[in-house]
Amino acid sequence: MSVQMAGIDHNLASLDVRSVFSFTKKLMEQAYKDFLALPAVEGCVIISTCNRMEIWFSVSEEEELSPVSLICGFLHVDPIQYAPFFVERKEQDAVDHLFRLAAGLESRIVGEDQIITQVGDALAFARSCYATDHCLEVLFRLAVTAGKRIKTETNLSTADHSVIHAALRMLAEGGVTVTDSRCLVIGNGMMGRLAAQALLDHGAMVTVTVRQYRSGIVDIPPGCRRINYDERLSVLPDCDFVVSATSSPNYTLRYQDLCGMKPDHPVYMIDLAVPRDMEPEIASLDGFIMYDIDSFHIDLHSEKLRVNLARAEEILQEEQERFNSWYDCREFIPRIQDLKSRTGKDVGDRMNPFFRYIALHEDEKSDLRKEVEGAAARMMNHLLFSLRDRLTDREFRDCLDAMEKAFDE
Repeated sequence: MSVQMAGIDHNLASLDVRSVFSFTKKLMEQAYKDFLALPAVEGCVIISTCNRMEIWFSVSEEEELSPVSLICGFLHVDPIQYAPFFVERKEQDAVDHLFRLAAGLESRIVGEDQIITQVGDALAFARSCYATDHCLEVLFRLAVTAGKRIKTETNLSTADHSVIHAALRMLAEGGVTVTDSRCLVIGNGMMGRLAAQALLDHGAMVTVTVRQYRSGIVDIPPGCRRINYDERLSVLPDCDFVVSATSSPNYTLRYQDLCGMKPDHPVYMIDLAVPRDMEPEIASLDGFIMYDIDSFHIDLHSEKLRVNLARAEEILQEEQERFNSWYDCREFIPRIQDLKSRTGKDVGDRMNPFFRYIALHEDEKSDLRKEVEGAAARMMNHLLFSLRDRLTDREFRDCLDAMEKAFDE
């Protein structure tokens, strides 16, 4: 088994290039189906954020795989054109990168809060699509653990906690402040909520858009006014700042929507989305001053930060050693997979009397049996890897011997 990845991020790729490789959840679902159908692929995780897209594979060691070719083929784009924007990594190089990524050490803003959640969410979504294997499960879980330890045991924070904080700081350095200003935030996802809260904290009056089709409670920061998304253009001319941070594949603000507006004061347009939320041509309109996520550059190299970075590197090394120890013992995996399979079959066989008399068609019984066997196999998988985390190699080997003997009796 081999770990491989390919990534495209803000270091090599512009916003427009990154937008080509931005994934919605629906697109990820299809990608997982396509990639897992390949004989070489044991597992897959896709990370897609504003600043990066990374695709991670667990691959049979005897197989060759080109992650860049796969992702470009899936998206129907030319790999020759986009290959220069990608970085490919394998094995220890890939492991090092993921741990640094989850710790926020590869981010525009060192130690940013969002990246740990984003890496964890990427694993959780891949798991919900049945796309992960145990190698990627352990790798991502330990990388997130390392990130949490660094966040708890060091202080990598700066004045900027996210891109919106960097944007507000840089605007303030240019003499533009949001205190007592009227602000519109389009989008109430994680980035939108961060933006709204940051604006509130700086003394702004904030309005947040909410989609009409959303049901239940919509979580927006207390103190914000809410309007329906379709009302955004009616309030925009009176705003001093407009922030858009959605995951929409379409523009939330278009040139034709704004070209008839004649604001009597500067309107600062801040687009934090990838792909873009605001049509770039808006920047040519009088009265509108436009920024995108690549407009904000951050200098973070203080002496205090360097000290904390050194401690963060120590934590990363400790946590990576845990993964490397597990990875070096992966000869157990075939035995674990065999026990999973035997557990599923055994439970299925024991359920035969129930399947025989239940009032379902034969194809429905077959589907139900598969679900039961799969659930049993997953439970055995969880049990075995929980034991693996708690036992020495010798103790775990003895445990496998005993379980295999029990099945053979």
